Amino acid sequence: MKLTKIYSAAIHGIDARAVTVETAMERGATVTIVGLPDKAVQESYTRIVAAIRSSGCQYPHHRIVINLSPADVRKEGASFDLPMALGVLSCAGVVTEESLAGTMVTGELSLDGSVLPVKGALPMAILARSMGLRRLIVPADNAVEAAVVNDLEVIGVRSLSETLALLKEEPEAPQPTVVNTRELFARNSQVFDCDFAEVKGQEAVKRAIEIACAGGHNILMSGSPGSGKSMMAKRIPTILPPLTLREALETTKVHSVAGKLRSGSMLMTHRPFRMPHHTVSPVAMVGGGSTPQPGEISLADHGILYLDEFPEFPRTVLEVLRQPLEDREITVSRSKYSVTYPASFMLVASMNPCPCGYYGHPRRRCTCPPGAVQKYMSRISGPLMDRIDLQIEIQPVEFDDMASRRPGLSSAEMRADVEAARHVQQVRFTAEKGVFCNAQMNSRLLRKYAWPDPAGLERLKQRMEALDMSARAFDRILRVARTIADLEAVQTGLTPEQAATTPVLAHHISEAIGYRALDRASYGESF
Repeated sequence: MKLTKIYSAAIHGIDARAVTVETAMERGATVTIVGLPDKAVQESYTRIVAAIRSSGCQYPHHRIVINLSPADVRKEGASFDLPMALGVLSCAGVVTEESLAGTMVTGELSLDGSVLPVKGALPMAILARSMGLRRLIVPADNAVEAAVVNDLEVIGVRSLSETLALLKEEPEAPQPTVVNTRELFARNSQVFDCDFAEVKGQEAVKRAIEIACAGGHNILMSGSPGSGKSMMAKRIPTILPPLTLREALETTKVHSVAGKLRSGSMLMTHRPFRMPHHTVSPVAMVGGGSTPQPGEISLADHGILYLDEFPEFPRTVLEVLRQPLEDREITVSRSKYSVTYPASFMLVASMNPCPCGYYGHPRRRCTCPPGAVQKYMSRISGPLMDRIDLQIEIQPVEFDDMASRRPGLSSAEMRADVEAARHVQQVRFTAEKGVFCNAQMNSRLLRKYAWPDPAGLERLKQRMEALDMSARAFDRILRVARTIADLEAVQTGLTPEQAATTPVLAHHISEAIGYRALDRASYGESF
């Protein structure tokens, strides 16, 4: 009996798990694939036979047993086609075991021998390096994606014939793919096709958005149709700081396992902006399914999740956001699997103040029947509303502002303040593991870094008692106040080290309370 072993990988969550493709060949005429394969893996035999014959090789007519080890890890998809085909050819003596030593292989085979792209090439490359392997053979369309991992030889192949030429070290064999990640980030200029300078008026709303971006806070905008909610939401990415290498790697892994990366793409260098329609299902929002996939909240990791027409989303969809908004990750548990996906996103939501859209409008009359406004607002639960740090009202733009030819505050100016405030937070949280911005502070860190002075604490007490706010709203106000203090410190010229220790004062608390518009509205105050 002839036996060969080839390394491959299976995707679990956004990480890869090592899988050893063991191929045994002996006398007989059957083919057996074991090791908890799904339907796509079981169908590999047909593709492998056709691909081997299309590549000019003779398929061995023997009894073949293929084991995907470990047997208790479910194997899904067609990414094991190429390693299984090489295992068969190695047993047949077409390629040597020595040529496959220290190599991980992945790829789907077409009937003509072409190697098709697979999902999760980046996590597989990270796994191969951690295992101490020297080489990774991937489909050519995945080569650039996987090559961002240093200290690993990544070779992209377009066909089974090219793979055999590589293993036989023939002159026409494909060469390793080289990617310079530092150069990639260096040439990544933050160029966008829109700018906040195009937004006329709404300076108070821009201020609230700048605060939200500076601290990574969730924000809800309420206003009548045409007031500019969507226009401003789509410009929020223009003022966010660029992705760090750590954030880019995690974001790219999520999009890689979801199959959302374009062919030939490398690391994602722009923060994602996801805008699902309000008909989205709970599974599409958080992830899962019969074959687990990341949902919208994970595809928005380290970026923006924009929910337009917020109350129109099904209640079940909105309520599943509560846990990931707190924990910044989502665990999807089903009978056959349990996976955890990252979900560190900034929630941006917009809504009308009532079903007709004109409640509180200065010039147009609301046509909603009695009780309709309260019923409309009740679609968003109190616990979910508590998790939104800034709740602001957007008034219609005045004609003089629309007709003005003077540009407003630009994205570049706002981004400079946001990046300076984020730098302050990096200095402040240097010793705090897993905390990178003010929105991530827990109760312990709030009392350490965001506790207000006596006047600010008294002001907060008065307003919380008047509006009957929850303990969660108390924490949200402190987080926002801390960010307001950071922005004030950098705008007055303090160094990041000095700004990191500035106190939270009463006027910071007052401004933060002012951004709880829906709390005030529920108690009869002006919106």
